[in-house]
Amino acid sequence: MRPLDLAVPAQLMTALGPDLLLVAGAMLLLVWAAWRPPSTAHQRHVGFASLALALATGLYVISSLYAQRTATEGPIAVDNFRWMADVVILLGTVFAIALTIDDNARQDIGTAESHVLILFASAGMMLLAAAQDLMIVFLGVELMSLSVYALAGINRRSARGAEGALKYFLLGAFATAFLLYGMALVYGATGSTNLGDIASRIGELRLAGSPLLVIGVALMLIGFGFKVAAVPFHMWAPDVYDGAPSPITAYMAATVKAAAFAALLRVWMEAFPAAFDAWRPAVAGLAVATMIVGNAVGLAQRNIKRMLAYSSIAHAGFLLVALAAGSGQAGSALLFYLLAYTLATFGAFAVIIVLSRQDDRPVMIDDLAGLWGVRPWLALGMGILMLSLLGFPVFGGAGFFAKWYVLQAALQAPAPQVALAVILVLTTVVSAGYYLSVVMVMFMKPRPDDAPAPGPTPGLTRAVLLVSVLAILVLGLVPDQLVGLARAGALRATPVTVAPITARAPRP
Repeated sequence: MRPLDLAVPAQLMTALGPDLLLVAGAMLLLVWAAWRPPSTAHQRHVGFASLALALATGLYVISSLYAQRTATEGPIAVDNFRWMADVVILLGTVFAIALTIDDNARQDIGTAESHVLILFASAGMMLLAAAQDLMIVFLGVELMSLSVYALAGINRRSARGAEGALKYFLLGAFATAFLLYGMALVYGATGSTNLGDIASRIGELRLAGSPLLVIGVALMLIGFGFKVAAVPFHMWAPDVYDGAPSPITAYMAATVKAAAFAALLRVWMEAFPAAFDAWRPAVAGLAVATMIVGNAVGLAQRNIKRMLAYSSIAHAGFLLVALAAGSGQAGSALLFYLLAYTLATFGAFAVIIVLSRQDDRPVMIDDLAGLWGVRPWLALGMGILMLSLLGFPVFGGAGFFAKWYVLQAALQAPAPQVALAVILVLTTVVSAGYYLSVVMVMFMKPRPDDAPAPGPTPGLTRAVLLVSVLAILVLGLVPDQLVGLARAGALRATPVTVAPITARAPRP
């Protein structure tokens, strides 16, 4: 009788430890959330327990990061890129739950399930960031998406929220079909769903120009393009972001995007490096269109949530520039960018929550007029966050270095992306039109006499805003330590061997 090989189960348990902790805790909290009738007190209790679970999972991830686990065998990655991506995801999870606790109390939403849905969505995102197999990628996408669809329409009294959730669900299902069909074609071309095996077979069998593979990669890019809100797959974003509760909007704009980009970079760098010349023009084209459309349309927005939605689209274009570089430096640049963007986005939405009213009326940019005169610390924090999203030197803190590292990745790539770097700089200048308009309104425009004063800032919302602003400023002064971790966790393209003769693709 052959001895039982425990290597694979042991590797899976090591790799899935944080995910299992988060899912198991979320299932227990789901039972607790459904056990008692909805109330403000109950949702706060479940919310604080969810915060504790997310923080415990974060400590587990950080311990794994510093344990230097680098095994990559199996369908789940155990490398620093995965742990760094998990840190960004769990940071967004903690911020989203904290903001949701306060916002639910403000809107008199007593359903505690919103906190549990955030935990389940984050578990799917962590699975996405670690996936080394296309089937695991699909499972992560579905777990994340189904939870976020429900979160987008969690406020049942909001007609805009219901409309946005329905649009998100329908277009999301449509995009998932593209993603799954693309995976099927890639499997048909290579005979494998494992990312490393796909890369090896593309090189060994000279499949980089195979029509079946190229179409499969294109369909997968469409599916991921929807998840990151890249143009022209961005149509859902403004309506969904505007209709969803503000903490959920921040969660979708920052954390969902972070997970999707982590998965996109891993799949493209580990599975398709030999087909770089085939997919790079498509990614570069998406980056250009996304940067231009996101920033140009953002100039016309007066609703601040819709303005931040188009800002999110533009930032997706900046991140696509890092992907188009196709180098290990692109991975570290992307991780640092995602962290800085997560901090700035959640901080900005914390301010929006403070300015929101009970009647669910959208917060307009003009509502910030004269904020410096009535709430100077709130205006100062929002000003720093806008400058960070702009990438302004010194006062923008980590936001400046985030764009600087993406520019370096583009210019120092094996095939330098000079044109993309120039477009990134020019569109960043365009984005100053709407970021600086918010700063101008707060500090230079007088406040109308009949404008109501902003309400008090709830404790957890204040904490999220304070942590976001301070972290952005500190990382802007001493980014070296975090950049070193990001570089240690950068993905490397899977080495491939090109066969001297052309071989036929294996039948699946």
